[in-house]
Amino acid sequence: MANHPSEDSPQLVIWIAGLVSVVLAGAIVLLAGSAHAGDYRAPRTAFGTPDLQGLWTNTSLTFLQRPPIFKGLIATDKEEAMLLAGFKQLAGGLISPDPIDPKLPAPPVVKEAPQADWIEMPLHLARINGQPRSSWIVDPADGRLPYTDAVKKARADAAKAPESFDNPEDRDTQERCLTAIGSPEGPPMMNTGYNGNYQILQTRDFVTIEVEMNHDVRIIRMRDRTHLPAAIQPWLGDSVGWWEGETLVVETTNLNPRGHVFSLGGGFGYTPRTKITERFTRRSKDEILYEFSVDDPTTFTKVWRAEMPMRPAKGPIYEYACHEGNYSLPNILQGARAQERAAP
Repeated sequence: MANHPSEDSPQLVIWIAGLVSVVLAGAIVLLAGSAHAGDYRAPRTAFGTPDLQGLWTNTSLTFLQRPPIFKGLIATDKEEAMLLAGFKQLAGGLISPDPIDPKLPAPPVVKEAPQADWIEMPLHLARINGQPRSSWIVDPADGRLPYTDAVKKARADAAKAPESFDNPEDRDTQERCLTAIGSPEGPPMMNTGYNGNYQILQTRDFVTIEVEMNHDVRIIRMRDRTHLPAAIQPWLGDSVGWWEGETLVVETTNLNPRGHVFSLGGGFGYTPRTKITERFTRRSKDEILYEFSVDDPTTFTKVWRAEMPMRPAKGPIYEYACHEGNYSLPNILQGARAQERAAP
């Protein structure tokens, strides 16, 4: 299991601090079967399938799990204002909702940057059917990950355990640039504070999703639904897909147990029994409804489900370079060795 702090504290500050760390380090129930898209019918590709292609983003202030300030799935204006106020306070004024204007002159030299323009997220909760969502999770109804008691205890113990600086392979996969910060590549594909853009490309045999962060590319096989042998465990798992009417259904297994999801509001590790089912339904010109369910009886008491809107991104997707693995990781290990030499 990945070593992450416990997410069970009722304090809002812990929730928002977790959100800031991801960003700066980077009562509707999901209906099984299909999303209700009204009368909208997506445009078709040259080979007749619904066209999901283009640049999309899922950035917002909505969390995977429901923070304790929210009473239900649909947030009130007051609850949303409280979340935003706390986020701005703990972010220390480092964010600005205004886009970068390339025509403006260079800012004056200051000792500390007044804003972090690399943060690319709207400072509000995501909307589905016009209603602000307090969590991506819709089942269980409390918006919380349904961990087994054994996993809850293991996570609490892991949070208390000292970090290991003895082996680079013991460090987190995101820290080593093996997986992206905030798990935007998934599956499931989580929202992050920056580089949260996706480019979808479809052919007759494959659907590919390029993830801006880490330049990960998900390749979904559309003709062959046979999964790889269990011993082969890519970072993004093994994904096969098929169409159910207007909906692209993707099933992913073979996820690498060394990987994990670390998102706004909590995360979870993969086990060999994890199976993730995603559904992509274009509900309008400007929205893809992204739904997912996670089935892992080793970790959870039940299959849990979530939904998230994806909207068009202005683009383009930019080059992304993860340098932490080249610089931060050696420095961390060297610092630990220095502490050991200095110890009495």
